[in-house]
Amino acid sequence: MKILIVKLSSLGDVVHAMPAAQDLRQVFAQAQIDWVVEPAFAPLLRCCSGLRRVIECDLRRWRRAPLAAGTRTAWRAFCADLQSEAYDRVLDLQGLSKSALVAWLARLAPGGQRVALANRTDGSSYEAPTRWVADQALLLPRRIGAVDRSRTLCAKALGYQVPGSLSFGLLAQPSIAAQDRAQATPPLSPGRAATPWVGPRLVVLVHGSSRADKQWSVAAWRALGQRLIDSGYSLALPHGNDAEEQQARQIARGLSAAHVWPRQGLDALSDAMAGCAGVVGVDSGLSHIAVALGLAHVQIYNFDTAWRTGPTGLPRQCSVYAQPTPTVDQVWQAWQTVCPRAVWA
Repeated sequence: MKILIVKLSSLGDVVHAMPAAQDLRQVFAQAQIDWVVEPAFAPLLRCCSGLRRVIECDLRRWRRAPLAAGTRTAWRAFCADLQSEAYDRVLDLQGLSKSALVAWLARLAPGGQRVALANRTDGSSYEAPTRWVADQALLLPRRIGAVDRSRTLCAKALGYQVPGSLSFGLLAQPSIAAQDRAQATPPLSPGRAATPWVGPRLVVLVHGSSRADKQWSVAAWRALGQRLIDSGYSLALPHGNDAEEQQARQIARGLSAAHVWPRQGLDALSDAMAGCAGVVGVDSGLSHIAVALGLAHVQIYNFDTAWRTGPTGLPRQCSVYAQPTPTVDQVWQAWQTVCPRAVWA
């Protein structure tokens, strides 16, 4: 069986769909599973177990200059790559016009079907074209978590029960990450240069988010960071753009064991995070990667949406929700729950 998953973006949504691919592998051990995704997220999917091909689709960039010669060339190359295989099932796990277009372009094997969502679920975007091009449009419960949404659609499409176990299939190489980063950009505090970039003494603070209303204040991060340092941890602050880098440096300033990681790809970030003690983060793609890696993790919510996108019941992971935002005490208590012992006396 040849199966094509269409889930183009965003980072958190791509991570939330990974368990569906692992379910398919478990039920159909010999299946060939390909995935269409935006280029920014392709490196992460190439670290996901069981995918044969990751097909990059740069619709976001192509839409900015649809008539440019480079766009036309890239579009033809994408279509040729996509249509080089004929699929038994094309699974649109996104439910948007852009994913419907990709599903429509995909080539079906004899008897093959395009499968899509038939309805919008709470908190998720949905556009009608996704069901217009589908051979089978499936109704899902309106209140369903992001991970369960994809898993349930795949199970209904191919006639199996969602497995009881949950796996994201995300493979990381923390030992390689530690070796590669040992001589990276030095920490902000020269006196702590020996503090490891990666390892059981390091906690990653995921402070950045694409939405400002999901973020935590710099003052709160600094207060939490000081408590972690006082308990024997060092800190790492990743960033994905200039604004996040500036914020990371504001948080780290004056903290004796805080490091601003160099900007790096999602595969390298996953490797680095996999070798750490755990992660505290806002509702963002990197926090969802922490969940997928099975790390000790506290996820901070300013909105009551943790039921949909928060940690999915794996051990040593939890979410903290409060309005207007959780306090430092609440987040600290949650961290002590998921990682109750300091890393050294």
